[in-house]
Amino acid sequence: MVRVWRAVATGAVALAVAAGPAGAGHAATGAPQPVPAYRGAADAKRIEGKPSTAGAPLLEAGSVYRDDLAPGERVYRLVLDEKSTVYVSAVVQPPAGAEVSYADGLEVEIMTTEGRPCPGNPGRAGFGDDPVPVSAVGVRLLREDAECQRAGVYYAKVTREAPKDAGRAAWPLELRVQREPGLAAGSAPGPVPSAAPSASPTLPGTEPAARPGGTGFNDARALGGGVWSDDLRPGQTRFYRVPLDWGQQLAVGAELSAAVLTKQYGSAPDGLTVSLYSPYRGLIGSKGVSYDGKQAGATLPPTAPVAYGNRFSNAREVRATGVAGWYYIAVTMGRKVGEFTQDASPVPLTLRLEVGGAAAEAPAYGESLTAAGFGVGAGDRTAAREGLTAPEAAEAARTRSVMQVVAGAGFGTGTVLLLVLGGWMLLARRRPG
Repeated sequence: MVRVWRAVATGAVALAVAAGPAGAGHAATGAPQPVPAYRGAADAKRIEGKPSTAGAPLLEAGSVYRDDLAPGERVYRLVLDEKSTVYVSAVVQPPAGAEVSYADGLEVEIMTTEGRPCPGNPGRAGFGDDPVPVSAVGVRLLREDAECQRAGVYYAKVTREAPKDAGRAAWPLELRVQREPGLAAGSAPGPVPSAAPSASPTLPGTEPAARPGGTGFNDARALGGGVWSDDLRPGQTRFYRVPLDWGQQLAVGAELSAAVLTKQYGSAPDGLTVSLYSPYRGLIGSKGVSYDGKQAGATLPPTAPVAYGNRFSNAREVRATGVAGWYYIAVTMGRKVGEFTQDASPVPLTLRLEVGGAAAEAPAYGESLTAAGFGVGAGDRTAAREGLTAPEAAEAARTRSVMQVVAGAGFGTGTVLLLVLGGWMLLARRRPG
């Protein structure tokens, strides 16, 4: 029992510490600290990709891996069934101070043993002027009469593109393999939308609540519809996540307010960039705007309502909204902003999120979608309401489990005591005089 109570106390302290930053302000703290690095998955397995298919290591569905990627190709092996869609995402993380340009990029391609790319490949991500984490996704899509439908061996090729005169140092790489089960026999995939929504969103104007973002996909802060506040420093990217159920859509607006200027005039072409990613880390859309240290705002159009048939659309921004789950928002302040602002004074950031549409009935899958890491459940809605990262949500779930054990143990002990007391009273009544 002592161990149980100790676990409860530990969980409570962890939750209190995790909740603390949500109320943090935007005050300067003296000399600027380094921008926090990308937080990798705690359960990531170390792996080493090969320059060709010979000896390529196996990637298993449901697992996360870490590797290092220099300019060039790395190849990994997959063993796939014939009844599921599989996504292989690669997140490359340039170190602070790395030099990147629009010529730098990342590609992921799933291909057959004959070297033919599967339909919809490769997935690509590009850099701008900032060395921020970017994600690209390769996919083996289930589609009638298409290539790559059979079970067997496939390969995932990850390519880091760089100019010839660029540095050859390897950068950390995170690989994630997600398997989405196929629909049950006889279930229809639904219609394919012709185009993405074009109407301008109506974003909320309520008072913001503080929610500090994470360093990447693994510790992104959960948000729901509403207005949220945070802060950014030059060269920093904050990550957030929003649960979108079937039939729902998301519109995102981000605003930077005034910074502490060190020069009378200054401007960064991509001073503020907002990007939106799918539950399998595929880029849906991105927008960058200039920032002069006084005010900037960027708005992404509403996504298409989440629907299974979206994955067959010709439009990339529609195709990426084909499954319910956590959608990710990345907000970056360009590092060039530091040339005319005070780095030690973070700039206030406001996020306006509009989640539209009522949750619709999920398609009939042949297996559990939530077990595969997709879909939206009660726990996801709770995490969004409470503003929890994935590690904090997992810790909260463990704490709730311990509390249930304690409550059950307490109930059992109390019941035994009542039974013993009742027995004593009955014996006392039956004794003579």
